[in-house]
Amino acid sequence: MTGIRLPDVDLSPARHGVVGSHRDRVAMTTLSLAARTGRIAAALPVAAAIAVTATVTADATVTADTTVTADATGVEPLDHAHAHNDYEHDRPLLDALDHGFTSVEADVWLVDGELLVAHDSWELDPERTLESLYLDPLRDIVHANGGSVYPEWDGSLQLLIDIKNTGEATYAEIHNTLRRYADIMTRITPGHAREGAVTAVISGDRPLQTMLSQRVRFAGYDGRLSDLDGGLPADFMPLVSDNWTRHFTWDGTGTMPAAERARLQSIVERAHSAGYRVRFWATPDQPSAQREAIWSELVAAGVDHLNTDDLPGLRDFLLSLAASR
Repeated sequence: MTGIRLPDVDLSPARHGVVGSHRDRVAMTTLSLAARTGRIAAALPVAAAIAVTATVTADATVTADTTVTADATGVEPLDHAHAHNDYEHDRPLLDALDHGFTSVEADVWLVDGELLVAHDSWELDPERTLESLYLDPLRDIVHANGGSVYPEWDGSLQLLIDIKNTGEATYAEIHNTLRRYADIMTRITPGHAREGAVTAVISGDRPLQTMLSQRVRFAGYDGRLSDLDGGLPADFMPLVSDNWTRHFTWDGTGTMPAAERARLQSIVERAHSAGYRVRFWATPDQPSAQREAIWSELVAAGVDHLNTDDLPGLRDFLLSLAASR
């Protein structure tokens, strides 16, 4: 398959003043407030309950209105917590951060040059874009926290972007959009990934050859279990995701069959030996003993991300599990 050629961006330190850790790089992006209009986020610690939308004039007069944002004061980042269809919550991104999630998922459609976020085409709203729901608030939060999504956290928030239509064209627009947020994004070149406060991963209609052909990318590739033995490097394919029901019959009722437990452990071991993280979707998600049984087996096997729409349910499960150890 022949991929389209996407423009690369010069991210050299000489051009952008980008040096050191991702916290250092974010700190270098502070702009003069004089004579410009901007958006300032008072995200303390991740967001001390409010973000401030401000107009800053040459004499530094500020007029502002406040909107609710994530209050992550005292929130513990949860390594396994992935917010499936995150945009369907009352406050996309922010509700997930309030619950300590370290991975969020956004379904994206390219419509008239805009990246709109929705699960289905009839739900599209021109006001709900990838930038407005995710990238802009993430940049505000990261800058306010000195270079990380959670205060004093050395991890990188995973932003799983699921392409819903026109894979090649949509990815081209995603690439062009993400490079405008290079100060907070993980930057990937062949054989190397420089971690940022946010790491994008492309799922859905993924243009494999196009992504492989790029010298500079701002997103990884979400593989499938069929890709485990394909030899793709982990800096290109950091994540492998698949449908639970296509590979396992156990629904959490009773004891997990020994053969299926062994298969799950083998999958995780093969993935981790190649440097890939593992996620399954389509696991039971209604509050039940079956859901907790499957989550427990996934954690025991070393699966990296637990998929849920129930933010408090997964948070409570993970905190309870940690307390019991």
